[in-house]
Amino acid sequence: MVKTDKQSTVPLKKVLGLVFGISIIVGSTIGAGIFRVPASIALLLPDKFLILSCWLITGLYILLCASSYAELTAMIPKAGGSFNYIKRAFGSYVGFAAGWFDFILNVGAPAFFCIVLGEYTVLLFPSLTGYSKEVGIGYLTVFTLLNLPGIRISSATQKVTSILKVIFLLVLVAGCFLAKPQLNPGTLIPSATVFNGTLIIAFFKAMQLILSTYDGWMAVSFFAEEDENPGKNIPRSYFIGAITVIILYLLINGAILYVLPLNAIAQSPLAASSAAAVAFGSWSSIGIDIIAIFVVISILNAYMLIPSRILLGLSREGYFIRQGAQLNKGGTPYFSLLLCYVITIVFILYNTFEQVFSLAAVMLTVVTAFSFASLLVLRKKEPDLPRPYKAWGYPYMTILALTVTLILFVGFAISDTRSFLIVAVLFILSYPFYRLLKRKNDI
Repeated sequence: MVKTDKQSTVPLKKVLGLVFGISIIVGSTIGAGIFRVPASIALLLPDKFLILSCWLITGLYILLCASSYAELTAMIPKAGGSFNYIKRAFGSYVGFAAGWFDFILNVGAPAFFCIVLGEYTVLLFPSLTGYSKEVGIGYLTVFTLLNLPGIRISSATQKVTSILKVIFLLVLVAGCFLAKPQLNPGTLIPSATVFNGTLIIAFFKAMQLILSTYDGWMAVSFFAEEDENPGKNIPRSYFIGAITVIILYLLINGAILYVLPLNAIAQSPLAASSAAAVAFGSWSSIGIDIIAIFVVISILNAYMLIPSRILLGLSREGYFIRQGAQLNKGGTPYFSLLLCYVITIVFILYNTFEQVFSLAAVMLTVVTAFSFASLLVLRKKEPDLPRPYKAWGYPYMTILALTVTLILFVGFAISDTRSFLIVAVLFILSYPFYRLLKRKNDI
């Protein structure tokens, strides 16, 4: 492990609990995707029941994944998340590669959220037209400064923004269910049929889109070391957080499907906005902008915290420079947080996060697959390791989660060969850097 100075050995503050665990999962999962994805799903599936079933089945898969992750996180509650389990199961180099994959797929997210926030803010305040990037950097700066003093303020911010997000979304749902449904104004979307296989293919494509809106369900793993009672709080956070997200997604989609006909949803880039127009009339535009801002603010705050925790964990293991492990008195990895702030500004100014996003799905399946595999390996390799929580239905459910993840990886590799090749090249090129750090830091 890397040799650290006195400042970098300041322990993380164990002040987080169940409410933060739930709020970080809800906050980092529910984002702008829920406003955009329903239109794409409506183009693929011809039936409202099928659409809701697809959302539910994908949610159940996430619950299946959460069970295995809960065992791993409660068993090894260290900052940085998945790479800790992968390193223990498969060795230092695989852990190194997984950790950097995890960082890359998370570090581009704040730039996207800041740009979205800038665009929605300009819609509310037209005088800012032409300055959306500057507004986005303003949001980034505010939330960096909020999170810099310490984890207590970060935790409070996440709780408040997540609660407000849920409240605003429930207001949208209630408004839709209380409104008079819009009549079908046009021709229905042609129905796919089971007999020619079109419906089955469409169902899996829909699941792939929906899965992207669930990204963030494992966020609590990055903060396990800061939890006051990880053995008890972590599993509860996973399950309550995942169930909360599943229920909200079903309610939001149910509300949209109730108030709008399928073809209207399919033709609307922002189906939630169209539903709000029916529910709230002339106030819908302003209302949906405000809801979107709070939805994205919550997820931005979460993703301001996550990459810095990954860098902290990597630095401790000697996988990054030692400054990345330095903490201030409030328990914030300030060097890592400020470095992520600079990277995000570059992404915002040059729109360089788009390629990172295209790589993220492939990288996510790699990291997740190795995480599930690490549970199987560690059960045999270290059977006596304390396990405050054990995955439900082990080993069958873990093997099922691993199998589904591998199928998704193959599907992404086929549909996005460019990103797959880039990830493969990055994996190969990472080895010389690993050897260099290994020699320098004696890991």
